[in-house]
Formats: sequence, C-alpha cells, structure tokens
Amino acid sequence: MSVDGLQRPPAEVRFAGELAALRDGDTGDRPPGWALSLRAARTFILGDQKAGITRKFVGDPSLIDRALISLATSRGLMLVGEPGTAKSLLSELLAAAVSGDSTLTIQGGAATTEDQIKYGWNYALLVADGPSTRSLVPAPLLRGMAEGRVVRFEEITRCPLEVQDCLLSPLSDRVLAVPELAGTDTGGTDSMVFARDGFNVIATANTRDRGVNEMSAALKRRFNFETVFPIADFDTEVSLVAQEAGALLHRSGVTAEQRRDVLEVLVTTFRELRTGRTGKGDAMERMTAVMSTAEAVSVAHAVGLRGWFLRREPGTPADIVSCLAGTAAKDNPDDLAKLRRYLEQEAPRRAGEQWKALHAARHLLPG
Repeated sequence: MSVDGLQRPPAEVRFAGELAALRDGDTGDRPPGWALSLRAARTFILGDQKAGITRKFVGDPSLIDRALISLATSRGLMLVGEPGTAKSLLSELLAAAVSGDSTLTIQGGAATTEDQIKYGWNYALLVADGPSTRSLVPAPLLRGMAEGRVVRFEEITRCPLEVQDCLLSPLSDRVLAVPELAGTDTGGTDSMVFARDGFNVIATANTRDRGVNEMSAALKRRFNFETVFPIADFDTEVSLVAQEAGALLHRSGVTAEQRRDVLEVLVTTFRELRTGRTGKGDAMERMTAVMSTAEAVSVAHAVGLRGWFLRREPGTPADIVSCLAGTAAKDNPDDLAKLRRYLEQEAPRRAGEQWKALHAARHLLPG
C-alpha cells in the first residue's frame, strides 16, 4: 500500500520496516497462526531502542503482556477505559503484531447490523444465482475466522445487545453458521465457517458508554477485560503530546517546533480539569467533557496550526484559549463556565510568563 496522500495509514503500513525486521530476527515460539512471537509482539508495541524499534504505546507494560496472553487463548480481549486513553491505538497495534493486518475492523454504533459484522450479499448476484459463495460478501468477522486473523470491534457497547450477541458462537464454538448456504449445490460444506488458528476478537468500550447497551453476561464470559488507564506521569504525557502533535504538524506542513513550556501549560490544564485537582492536590471544579491525552494532542495540533498559518510562529497560550473552547463546550454548557473560572482563578496562581499569558487571554473564550 502506498502511503502517499494517506492521512493515517494502518499500523502495519506505518511500521512495515519494523515488523519486517522483527519477523526476520524472531526466534521465539509463536502461538499457532501468529505472525510474531509474544516477545517480538511485545517489543513492537513497547519498543527497543537498541534494535531500532520505536515505542508506540505509553502505558503499563504488564497490560501488554496480559493482552497478548489473552489473544493466545480462546477468549477475546476487551479493552475498557475513559475516552482518549488510546484503546483503539492499542487494539490496532496488537492486531498488526499478531496478524500483520489491523484493518478487519467493525465500528460499533446504534445503526450497526449483523450484516456489517458477519456477512452480507451481493443482491444482483443473489437474484440471478441464488445464495452461493459467489454472491456472499464476507464482513470482518467471517474473514477473520476464515483467514485466521484478529478482528477489531470498536465501541462494542454502542451496538444493540442482540447485535453484540452475534459474537457468542464465534467466540465460544469458534464457528459461524451461514444457513442460507445449507441447501445449495455445495452440499452444505460452505454453510459453516470454522475459525482458523490466529483468529480472535479485540473489542473496546468507553467506560462512559458501558451503560448505553450493557453487554450480556454470556458475552462478558467470553472476554478477558483489561482497563487502559490515563497516563499518570506528567513528563511522560507532555512528551507524548509533543511527539504526536509534532508528527501531525509535520504532515500539515508546519516546520516550527512547538515550545515545551507552552505544551506544559496545555497538559497541566487538561490534567487538572480532567481530575478536578491541582498539581498540589487541592480540589477544584472538574469538567464533564472528555479532557484526555488524545484531546490534548488535538488541541496542541490546532494551536500549532493557528500559530504557524496566522503568524508564522509556534503557538502561544492565547492560541490554547482559542482552541480550548471547542473541546470544553461539547455536552454541558456549564463546562465553558468552569473553564472560564479556571483561567480567571487558577492560572494567576501559577508562576511563569506562559501562565500569565494564558490568564491574559481569558477574554478570547466565547460567550
């Protein structure tokens, strides 16, 4: 796949060289159907500076170990956590390491149907020839089972309960029935798809959405649940935001490097509004909007774009204020007022010229 013009190629394309190097030097035992051994898959995700493998996920290494072990079992892997904690990224990286392909993806939502998960039909061929393997259109689940690959199910709890439960038989019996083919001239041999080695399912769910369509107890039993927590260390989060926003800015044609002290103000603001506590541990108002690391990266990207294309310079705290409004005022109008009070009351208590500039720019908030 050519990456020219692609905004975000899949992990197996972005890191094709690293995956190839790991495969060539992989002497570890591999679970059946896996593209890499567990150790090599772990290295792909967590990185190895000596081997030239970049770190792609910032989090608890033991989480990666447990996730890989889960995928080697007959149970699926369920990644849960607050929005913006890189669950989808981790799902993508795991699928790329295990299967060499992260694109067998189902995006959950209220309109998701079983056809989009299992299989559908080419209706022109169906009318002309009747049910046949020729008129069958495989969806990610059927393909993953037939090809022995990992299937990703994003935001599974956004789907209706009866749609979620179509995973029960594939996860327990490792078989998918296609009853329409049972009476065809194939003698029914194509009416049952049996999973090949390497097949499994990685599902993700936001903790804020888990009550939307709560999973059935039967489906929960077929998954191992792992929680992905926000980044605990401040310096680590700042470095990650700088790295990810820098990559986005480079793709956007921005050559100016963002200032570290400006990013520290941005990340501090996000962390305090997310947790409802200052860096010293004092209680403060907490935002109901998602103030995640992913949102911080998005705002940092916008800040850099604003500074570069409007003034030909790196972004400033005033740009942070201008870009924060779209993050804060999504669900609850009170969040904008909370943000305003933070800029008026908390920002002046901090030392440094960037905090003073943030406080001085509070009038840029709308309303």
